Amino acid sequence: MADLTRPLISELQQEAATTRRLMERVPADQLGYQPHPKAMTLGQLALHVARIPGTFARLGRQDGLDVSTSNFGPDSPADVEELRSTLEASVTDAVAFLGELDEEKAMGLWRLHHGEKDLMTLPRLALVRTLMLNHWYHHRGQLVTYLRILGVAVPSVYGPTADENPFAAAIAA
Repeated sequence: MADLTRPLISELQQEAATTRRLMERVPADQLGYQPHPKAMTLGQLALHVARIPGTFARLGRQDGLDVSTSNFGPDSPADVEELRSTLEASVTDAVAFLGELDEEKAMGLWRLHHGEKDLMTLPRLALVRTLMLNHWYHHRGQLVTYLRILGVAVPSVYGPTADENPFAAAIAA
Protein backbone atom coordinates (compact mmCIF):
# COMPACT_ATOMS: atom_id res chain seq x y z
CA MET A 1 0.00 0.00 0.00
CA ALA A 2 1.27 3.43 -0.82
CA ASP A 3 1.80 5.72 2.16
CA LEU A 4 -0.44 8.20 0.40
CA THR A 5 -3.52 5.98 0.90
CA ARG A 6 -3.09 5.47 4.67
CA PRO A 7 -4.79 8.78 5.57
CA LEU A 8 -7.67 7.95 3.20
CA ILE A 9 -8.12 4.51 4.78
CA SER A 10 -8.18 6.13 8.21
CA GLU A 11 -10.73 8.71 7.06
CA LEU A 12 -12.88 6.06 5.42
CA GLN A 13 -12.93 3.95 8.58
CA GLN A 14 -13.76 6.94 10.79
CA GLU A 15 -16.53 8.10 8.47
CA ALA A 16 -17.87 4.55 8.21
CA ALA A 17 -18.43 4.58 11.98
CA THR A 18 -20.48 7.77 11.65
CA THR A 19 -22.42 6.31 8.73
CA ARG A 20 -23.19 3.17 10.77
CA ARG A 21 -24.72 5.34 13.49
CA LEU A 22 -26.99 6.94 10.89
CA MET A 23 -27.97 3.59 9.37
CA GLU A 24 -28.91 2.31 12.83
CA ARG A 25 -31.47 5.12 13.04
CA VAL A 26 -33.19 4.46 9.68
CA PRO A 27 -36.74 3.43 10.65
CA ALA A 28 -37.76 0.13 9.07
CA ASP A 29 -41.35 1.31 8.66
CA GLN A 30 -40.36 4.47 6.76
CA LEU A 31 -38.22 3.11 3.90
CA GLY A 32 -40.81 4.32 1.40
CA TYR A 33 -40.83 7.89 2.75
CA GLN A 34 -40.19 10.42 -0.03
CA PRO A 35 -39.94 14.13 0.88
CA HIS A 36 -40.54 15.30 -2.70
CA PRO A 37 -41.63 13.57 -5.94
CA LYS A 38 -38.18 14.21 -7.46
CA ALA A 39 -36.34 12.87 -4.40
CA MET A 40 -35.28 9.31 -3.67
CA THR A 41 -37.17 7.44 -1.00
CA LEU A 42 -35.51 7.03 2.37
CA GLY A 43 -34.72 3.41 1.52
CA GLN A 44 -33.25 4.28 -1.87
CA LEU A 45 -31.11 7.06 -0.41
CA ALA A 46 -29.88 4.92 2.50
CA LEU A 47 -28.99 2.06 0.13
CA HIS A 48 -27.15 4.51 -2.13
CA VAL A 49 -25.18 5.80 0.88
CA ALA A 50 -24.39 2.22 1.89
CA ARG A 51 -23.12 1.34 -1.58
CA ILE A 52 -21.00 4.39 -2.45
CA PRO A 53 -17.59 3.30 -1.07
CA GLY A 54 -17.81 -0.17 -2.62
CA THR A 55 -19.16 1.14 -5.91
CA PHE A 56 -16.24 3.51 -6.32
CA ALA A 57 -13.79 0.83 -5.21
CA ARG A 58 -15.12 -1.35 -8.04
CA LEU A 59 -14.97 1.54 -10.49
CA GLY A 60 -11.50 2.57 -9.30
CA ARG A 61 -10.16 -0.87 -10.20
CA GLN A 62 -11.17 -0.14 -13.77
CA ASP A 63 -9.77 2.48 -16.11
CA GLY A 64 -13.04 4.38 -16.29
CA LEU A 65 -16.79 4.28 -16.73
CA ASP A 66 -18.87 4.70 -19.85
CA VAL A 67 -22.06 6.31 -18.57
CA SER A 68 -23.86 5.52 -21.82
CA THR A 69 -23.97 1.87 -20.75
CA SER A 70 -24.71 2.49 -17.05
CA ASN A 71 -27.97 2.37 -15.14
CA PHE A 72 -28.18 5.02 -12.44
CA GLY A 73 -31.71 4.18 -11.30
CA PRO A 74 -31.94 3.85 -7.52
CA ASP A 75 -32.73 0.46 -6.02
CA SER A 76 -34.84 -0.06 -2.91
CA PRO A 77 -33.65 -2.25 -0.04
CA ALA A 78 -35.73 -5.18 1.15
CA ASP A 79 -35.23 -4.10 4.78
CA VAL A 80 -32.92 -2.20 7.11
CA GLU A 81 -30.68 -5.25 7.56
CA GLU A 82 -29.83 -5.00 3.85
CA LEU A 83 -28.68 -1.42 4.45
CA ARG A 84 -26.36 -2.49 7.26
CA SER A 85 -24.91 -5.52 5.52
CA THR A 86 -24.43 -3.57 2.28
CA LEU A 87 -22.57 -0.83 4.15
CA GLU A 88 -20.24 -3.33 5.83
CA ALA A 89 -19.41 -5.09 2.54
CA SER A 90 -19.00 -1.74 0.79
CA VAL A 91 -16.58 -0.32 3.36
CA THR A 92 -14.60 -3.58 3.48
CA ASP A 93 -14.19 -3.48 -0.30
CA ALA A 94 -13.21 0.19 -0.29
CA VAL A 95 -10.54 -0.37 2.38
CA ALA A 96 -9.19 -3.32 0.37
CA PHE A 97 -9.12 -1.22 -2.80
CA LEU A 98 -7.21 1.58 -1.11
CA GLY A 99 -4.75 -0.97 0.26
CA GLU A 100 -4.15 -2.25 -3.27
CA LEU A 101 -3.11 1.13 -4.64
CA ASP A 102 0.56 1.75 -5.21
CA GLU A 103 1.73 5.19 -6.24
CA GLU A 104 1.61 4.42 -9.95
CA LYS A 105 -1.96 3.10 -9.81
CA ALA A 106 -3.10 5.87 -7.43
CA MET A 107 -1.80 8.57 -9.77
CA GLY A 108 -2.96 6.76 -12.91
CA LEU A 109 -5.77 8.41 -14.85
CA TRP A 110 -9.39 7.33 -14.55
CA ARG A 111 -11.86 8.37 -17.23
CA LEU A 112 -15.59 9.11 -17.07
CA HIS A 113 -17.01 9.20 -20.56
CA HIS A 114 -20.17 8.91 -22.65
CA GLY A 115 -19.19 6.72 -25.55
CA GLU A 116 -16.15 8.41 -27.03
CA LYS A 117 -16.86 11.79 -25.41
CA ASP A 118 -14.76 12.49 -22.31
CA LEU A 119 -16.71 13.94 -19.43
CA MET A 120 -13.95 13.88 -16.82
CA THR A 121 -10.43 12.50 -16.52
CA LEU A 122 -8.67 12.56 -13.19
CA PRO A 123 -6.07 10.67 -11.19
CA ARG A 124 -7.52 7.59 -9.46
CA LEU A 125 -6.70 9.16 -6.09
CA ALA A 126 -8.85 12.18 -7.02
CA LEU A 127 -11.66 9.73 -7.87
CA VAL A 128 -11.40 8.45 -4.30
CA ARG A 129 -11.51 11.95 -2.82
CA THR A 130 -14.25 13.46 -4.97
CA LEU A 131 -16.53 10.62 -5.99
CA MET A 132 -16.03 8.08 -3.23
CA LEU A 133 -15.64 10.27 -0.15
CA ASN A 134 -17.09 13.72 -0.92
CA HIS A 135 -20.02 12.18 -2.80
CA TRP A 136 -20.61 9.87 0.19
CA TYR A 137 -20.65 12.80 2.63
CA HIS A 138 -23.06 14.74 0.41
CA HIS A 139 -25.63 11.95 0.36
CA ARG A 140 -25.08 11.18 4.03
CA GLY A 141 -26.03 14.80 4.74
CA GLN A 142 -29.24 14.26 2.79
CA LEU A 143 -29.91 11.18 4.91
CA VAL A 144 -29.53 13.27 8.07
CA THR A 145 -32.14 15.68 6.70
CA TYR A 146 -34.59 12.85 5.96
CA LEU A 147 -34.16 11.53 9.50
CA ARG A 148 -34.73 14.99 10.98
CA ILE A 149 -37.92 15.46 8.92
CA LEU A 150 -39.18 12.08 10.15
CA GLY A 151 -38.59 13.07 13.77
CA VAL A 152 -35.77 10.55 14.26
CA ALA A 153 -33.11 11.57 16.78
CA VAL A 154 -30.09 12.58 14.70
CA PRO A 155 -26.72 11.33 15.95
CA SER A 156 -23.62 13.44 16.09
CA VAL A 157 -21.82 13.55 12.77
CA TYR A 158 -19.08 16.18 13.24
CA GLY A 159 -20.32 17.72 16.44
CA PRO A 160 -23.42 18.13 18.55
CA THR A 161 -26.89 17.86 17.09
CA ALA A 162 -30.14 18.93 18.72
CA ASP A 163 -30.45 15.30 19.86
CA GLU A 164 -26.93 14.25 20.78
CA ASN A 165 -23.89 16.02 22.19
CA PRO A 166 -20.77 13.84 22.30
CA PHE A 167 -18.95 16.58 24.23
CA ALA A 168 -21.50 16.85 27.08
CA ALA A 169 -19.80 14.28 29.32
CA ALA A 170 -16.40 15.88 28.86
CA ILE A 171 -17.79 19.36 29.54
CA ALA A 172 -19.64 18.21 32.67
CA ALA A 173 -16.53 16.53 34.12
